[in-house]
Amino acid sequence: MSSRIDKIEIFRVPPRWLFVRVETESGVVGWGESSLEGHTEAVEGASLALRDTFLGWDGDKIQDIWQHAYRSRFYRGGPVLMSALSGLDIALWDIKGKKLGVPVWQLLGGKVRDRVKVYGWVGGDSPQAVVEGAAARKTQGFTAVKMNGTGAVDWIDSPSQLDDTVSRVRDVRALGLDVGVDFHGRLHKGMAKQLAKKLEPYEPLFIEEPLLPTQPEEIADLSRMVSTPIALGERLHTRQDFRPYLERRAIDIAQPDISHCGGISELHRIASLTEIYDVALAPHCPLGPIALAASMQVDATAPNFVIQEMSWQMHYNKGADLFTYVTDASVFAIKDGYVDILTGPGLGVEINESLVRETSERYFKEKAWRNEVWTGPDGSLREW
Repeated sequence: MSSRIDKIEIFRVPPRWLFVRVETESGVVGWGESSLEGHTEAVEGASLALRDTFLGWDGDKIQDIWQHAYRSRFYRGGPVLMSALSGLDIALWDIKGKKLGVPVWQLLGGKVRDRVKVYGWVGGDSPQAVVEGAAARKTQGFTAVKMNGTGAVDWIDSPSQLDDTVSRVRDVRALGLDVGVDFHGRLHKGMAKQLAKKLEPYEPLFIEEPLLPTQPEEIADLSRMVSTPIALGERLHTRQDFRPYLERRAIDIAQPDISHCGGISELHRIASLTEIYDVALAPHCPLGPIALAASMQVDATAPNFVIQEMSWQMHYNKGADLFTYVTDASVFAIKDGYVDILTGPGLGVEINESLVRETSERYFKEKAWRNEVWTGPDGSLREW
């Protein structure tokens, strides 16, 4: 059975995802995901360059292809190039698992758990909506949720701007749910210190991106100030990017995104690296079903894995949702806060190819997703 790569296709689909389809000469098809929210066109261009490079290559040589994709060009790394590489890498692992008739986690050394703990999003913009959303998540089977901490906040702002965040966390915790609080890099040091201290009595599961990922020293300082676990990593794209945070003991939970960090190959390596520093793994994934399935393959094998983000009914999902493009959503069924590990060959999910093609043809004519741009009362740009 020939593993030679015969075809690589890229599909832009709503709500904001980029799927990659790879087919071998023998007709085995693998799916990957290269979604990079807000930069779709750039990743499409980088993906076309990978297609031109790797058509005709032996798809079984996943690591050789990864190394050439990453190292053979003078410029490397960063969100765009790593997201493009992610989709190709995930698809190649999917193909190899399907060829051998085993889930990818078997190829990574086998499972260390039978199910994966998950959390769902509850927004964070309106106090009442957060509580209602958290109650709905509890009914759906979640035992943990995540919410945005704040809206737009000035570099130094009134401390009263943080009071609503504290009350939202308190009310969600009162429902018996664990809650992660995503600062989203929206706060600067002076305000982040205050909010982290205010939240501490309510024992968040973690605080995420308390500062922008350009601030490893300052995040390390904050980590020493509070007992709450510090999580970060969606805007870090390689093992090397995680290094300063690990060496400075700045984080307790690593959150690499499999669609941004080089796919299954690099996420698996990041998991091993972070374990050395006694840092937990909680892959970031507010994206599509392919990214979630791929993340779960690594989750099944990583001793330091703790919890997996999933985007079902997430507030960003307009026009499609997590289960839209899969033929069997039951593989992601939630029970008592967990999803069973995927047991099908490859990624363990079947993609509705005809729907992807039909939707992509229509969606490609629309403007790609962009995040909001926030400004303060003085007209200056605020972090989104």
